[in-house]
Amino acid sequence: MKNMRSIYAMLFAVAMFSLMDTAMKLLAAHYPAMQVAALRGLASLPLVLVYIGWRGAFKSAFRVRWPLHILRGILGVAMLSLFAFGLKNLTLAEAYSIFFIAPALITALSVVFLKERVNAARWIAIAVGLVGVIVVLRPTGEGLLTLGGLAILAAAACYAVSAITNRVLGRTDSNEHMILWLMLMMSAGASALAAPDWVAVRGSDFLLLLALSVTGFLGQIAITEAFSKGEASSIAPLEYTALAWGVGLDWLLWQALPDRYTMLGAAIIIGSGIYLIRHEHDHAKAEHP
Repeated sequence: MKNMRSIYAMLFAVAMFSLMDTAMKLLAAHYPAMQVAALRGLASLPLVLVYIGWRGAFKSAFRVRWPLHILRGILGVAMLSLFAFGLKNLTLAEAYSIFFIAPALITALSVVFLKERVNAARWIAIAVGLVGVIVVLRPTGEGLLTLGGLAILAAAACYAVSAITNRVLGRTDSNEHMILWLMLMMSAGASALAAPDWVAVRGSDFLLLLALSVTGFLGQIAITEAFSKGEASSIAPLEYTALAWGVGLDWLLWQALPDRYTMLGAAIIIGSGIYLIRHEHDHAKAEHP
């Protein structure tokens, strides 16, 4: 049942991050990719600090596993800047389709580093989801080997390693501390790297920054909860549901309708996620009737 709660947390996190990515794509049209990464961290940081204070977690904030927190901070900066760069030239649906290699990477890494046992049902869900990704990318792999596509692919690799690190940290460190140090390190690191080419923030982007703040904050809490309490190999495939959000937002904001390959791939990917949820729910009921 704890794994089911993590699944629901992951679904909520995907929804929030899809809206956050939309704000990042809109900002990436006017600001450098590294600055967009910095703005993502800085916008959510005030809410994170209020949340940590409300949870009373400041007093023990320095008693953490520093090497893993620093690694997560570095991976966070790299992932956000690479993803923001990729969004400059790709639609949300295209970016998500390439990013969906991450669940397979997470599952493989969870077997090696977390010693998780991945049953046949989970492998089937992941394999079916990857088939959907291939359909979206076309048999020729069009879009994957562009500069933007390679940036998204590198961001997916950073995300996969970060997810495994998050699961390891969850054994000893609290969610509050993981969120606090990740946001602080991302904000400081990305801001320092973006400083030489910093572009003055326009007043007209206030609402976008507010949306970035709220969705990033809520998404970070939800995804930290999901990966710290649930099994990474069962949580990761739910990333596939982001494609439905990407398709809808592309159409709503940029009138970019997906072609038949994208629609077919999306159906396959979403179907694999639904299959996984049903499997986990039935498994939970069997263990706790």
